Parts: sequence; C-alpha cells; structure tokens
Amino acid sequence: MRILIINGPNLDLLGTREPHIYGHRSFEDYLDELRAAFPKVVLDHRQTNEEGGIVSALRDMSAEVDAFILNAGGYSHTSVAIHDTIKAIDKPVVEVHISNIHAREPFRHHTITGAACAGIITGFGLEGYRMALDRLVRLV
Repeated sequence: MRILIINGPNLDLLGTREPHIYGHRSFEDYLDELRAAFPKVVLDHRQTNEEGGIVSALRDMSAEVDAFILNAGGYSHTSVAIHDTIKAIDKPVVEVHISNIHAREPFRHHTITGAACAGIITGFGLEGYRMALDRLVRLV
C-alpha cells in the first residue's frame, strides 16, 4: 500500500510555528515514527505553500498511490479548487487538522475540502496523521 501525505501552507514550520497550538515537533521527525509504525505502507510526503501545488499533487499522484492524507492548512476553509480535485480523483482522502478547528476562530469551523473527503480528523495534534493512516489501511 502506498499513501501520500500532502501538507499545505506553513506546515513546513511545525516545531517553531505557534508551538502552543501546533507543538514543538517537526513533521519530518514525526514522519519517521509513522513509517516505523506502519512498515508495510510506503509513505510519501509533499509539502507546498501553494494551492495549485496541492491540486497538482492530488491529480499527478492519484494513479501512483492508494490513498491520500491531506492537511491543506488554511486552504481547507477556502479552496473550491482542492474540493473539486478531491471529488475528481478516485482515491480516498482523509483530511487532518492538527488543532481543533472548532475551538478556534469561527472562519476555521467550516472546511470546504473536508466535504469532499472520506473523513476528517481534527484536534489530536500530529497523532491525527496516525489515526488517518490507521483508517486508510482498513478502508483500502
């Protein structure tokens, strides 16, 4: 099984960006743990600060992977283009948010992209990625 994790804007700053919200660990360090916890899954990772980069990763990799984990960051709340791309590909996508979007500013309470996903995991920190992987391994 091959799964691509796509992280959107500012998620390359994990570990230093607002650690009271996002924690003190980089995603790269956590990715090593995920790979060790799921040795039978090939985990790839892409990070982009651009909306089009997320759209391209979903489209370009849909023939290469079995599923996606997507943390589109702020684009989750604004991007019809990413929503439409998720609907257009024939692979399950689980949306992950490190923080609890429902406990934050009102504009974060609704996720346009999540409406197109197989599910949404929010508020469990980096462990949300592990939860998404566990679900996808069972789903696919």
